Amino acid sequence: MQKELGITILALNCEGYKGVSQSAGHHIANNKLFKEVIGTKDREYANPFTVNILGEYNIGGDGWEVHRIMKEIGYEVISVLTGDAKLEDIRLAHNAAVNLVQCHRSINYMAEMMEKKFGIPWIKVNFIGVESTCRTLRNIAKYFGDKELIERTEDFIKKERELIDPEISKYKKGIQGRTAMLYVGGSRSHHYQEIFKELGVETIMAGYEFAHRDDYEGRKVIPELKPDADSKNIEELEVERDAGRYCEPDKDKIKSLKNVGVPVNDYEGMYPSSAQGSLMIDDLNHYETEKLIELLKPDIFCSGIKDKYVIQKMGIPSKQLHSYDYSGPYAGFKGAVIFAHDIFMAFASPAWQYIKPPWEMEPEIVGNLLQK
Repeated sequence: MQKELGITILALNCEGYKGVSQSAGHHIANNKLFKEVIGTKDREYANPFTVNILGEYNIGGDGWEVHRIMKEIGYEVISVLTGDAKLEDIRLAHNAAVNLVQCHRSINYMAEMMEKKFGIPWIKVNFIGVESTCRTLRNIAKYFGDKELIERTEDFIKKERELIDPEISKYKKGIQGRTAMLYVGGSRSHHYQEIFKELGVETIMAGYEFAHRDDYEGRKVIPELKPDADSKNIEELEVERDAGRYCEPDKDKIKSLKNVGVPVNDYEGMYPSSAQGSLMIDDLNHYETEKLIELLKPDIFCSGIKDKYVIQKMGIPSKQLHSYDYSGPYAGFKGAVIFAHDIFMAFASPAWQYIKPPWEMEPEIVGNLLQK
């Protein structure tokens, strides 16, 4: 078929994102790209600051905004897996100096395999929120350790913040003091807690639909994990060093970076960032969602399309964080302004005053008065 059509065809044994969650599908797709695409083409790069962005899916144009930021500072983005990706770029991904992992759940497998085969370290990043974006950019610059790159990073951050901080402050006045519940896939329930915190919104519950323990508790728990139903559906790849292209990582450098808080080859999970007393719940069903909303009464619930309209009928604004309700981008500095605007507009809508949630139409306590 490839010969007949003159194109590359990748066949994946992954019917219906097989397994108990779509996480198995992610793993299978990682394996296929790693085996049949990455490393199938070579070239040299004049720019020493080469990166891949892994787990960025260009929702609402997020990937384009991240690419703009990286390019302006002076990085060369070899490939993005897989938002707005080009197959020819993915073939060259093994040439990067470092991998930047945005969505840990969907693509940590790729980062690990590239580390083993080519010696490429990875850094956990988060481009959602102003402070998170600043921290991510500073961490990447620290990784390369180039003085001019570090100075360009600081100049860029200053320039962007001068443009966006007044705008965000304007929206924050109509947002702060509220509460939010997050139930999203990937690393989004973690990432969006940070931007909500910047806007003065407390996250009172967060959870994932297809997470693993390490997404909540961090990679330190991986040695404790046992094979589950998903594991039986996934091919186990035996990854060996590529003798001709493996580059030995500088272990002393990685250790010193970790000591100053740069998450090289590591992810601490969502738990350490969650507020004391907040709930962390995995794999919510619709009944649990409705009861939690009734009990906690959040000001906004961020999830996906299957929950959106049920939640809004309860008088609670609902924001999709899988498609952004056709808005975006939400990543980076410009994306933070758009997100603040959209959340402000969700709260400002007069529609909510016309909707009464079930608990306002029914008594919370029902009893009979007994007379002696």
